[in-house]
Amino acid sequence: MLEITFWTALGLLIYTHVGYPALLWLLARTRRTRTAGPLPDAELPSISLVVAAYDEEEVIAQKVRNALELDYPRARLELIVASDGSRDRTVELAREAGADLVLDLPRGGKIEAQDAAVARAGGEILAFSDANSLWARDALRELVAPFAEAGIGYVCGQVRFINEHGSNQEGLYWRYEMGVRSLESRLAGVTGGNGAIYATRRETYLHVDPRMGHDLSFPFNMVKRGWRPVYAPAARAEEKMAPSIEGEFRRKRRMMSHAWPIVIRGGMLSPRGYGALYAFEIASHRVLRYLTPFLHLVALGTNIALLGEGPVYTITFALQIGLLLAAALGRFVRVRLFSVAYYYVLLTASLAAGLWDWLREGTPPGWEKAEGTR
Repeated sequence: MLEITFWTALGLLIYTHVGYPALLWLLARTRRTRTAGPLPDAELPSISLVVAAYDEEEVIAQKVRNALELDYPRARLELIVASDGSRDRTVELAREAGADLVLDLPRGGKIEAQDAAVARAGGEILAFSDANSLWARDALRELVAPFAEAGIGYVCGQVRFINEHGSNQEGLYWRYEMGVRSLESRLAGVTGGNGAIYATRRETYLHVDPRMGHDLSFPFNMVKRGWRPVYAPAARAEEKMAPSIEGEFRRKRRMMSHAWPIVIRGGMLSPRGYGALYAFEIASHRVLRYLTPFLHLVALGTNIALLGEGPVYTITFALQIGLLLAAALGRFVRVRLFSVAYYYVLLTASLAAGLWDWLREGTPPGWEKAEGTR
């Protein structure tokens, strides 16, 4: 039984990180995909671009200017800044920079701010971005292009994380994640998005629990309602990442405290409304990925119990201890291999830490800026 448990845990870890992307790649090779190009001006839909902001005086004026300089007909673009109880000059600076509508709302959390903006929005397509995310000039055209296909209900773009001086390895992970997302999009649809750049049709916008973000709630709920969520890699945005791996751990921990209630109580685990392929994606990319800290603990614990049962268990134990030692060195030594190991261990730990935070304290609807990202 110990051997079965050990090899099952180890096999699931390898499958989650390597086997699943490989299977997606093989499946995607059997599918022909049609990439929608940007629409001509005469066919472009009207857009309401919503930026929810909380104490963003450092970046809000730049964000508004960036949005207004996008290559999109100005008459068809409405820019809404929804200030979620900001205590600084966010509202004043957003108005001075030229936002079409600035909502000065009481503190209620990002989701409530977005809902309030959507209630006032007039666009056929609702686009969303963070205050610290800057879009490429053609990003909006690329983001709305997939909506030319009738069944598309949600589109997320590509965000590139900038880190000029710090130790964070998020950029490496995010390139891996974008590769997986691109393959999922070619098959049944993406299982997650990002807050930097995404859009929905007006009729597909969902009002979700304020404690649960759009990034994880929207894609699977779109599928349950008969819509397809896709990834548009040509719709590009960039933002600063937390400069340190420790800062990234705190950011991921906060994110996971919002993600776990979506997984457990928000309907993600219910396969009703999924096709077989999308259910496979959810199980592989979301459920198993979020279980990796517990799989690691099971693999290590059973491996210790199996020492002396053969040389293979000595080798697997040495590899696991080697990962932990490399991670420990990565805390102090600026060598890429050690830094990646340190990042992986903290990223994995953040999944469990977020679950602990949610179970112990619940999840508040409000959000705070990640340090060093402005």
